[in-house]
Amino acid sequence: MLPTYRPNIRRRKKTIGFRARMKTKSGRKILANRRRKGRWKLIPE
Repeated sequence: MLPTYRPNIRRRKKTIGFRARMKTKSGRKILANRRRKGRWKLIPE
């Protein structure tokens, strides 16, 4: 059996990175909400 989670930094950045969030309207909404809440980090690492 293979492990269910196989981390890949490049893929992760492409799907949930800052640039990926900025690309879509909903992604920008997520960032706006996190800014409003005063998150120390907008994007999880």
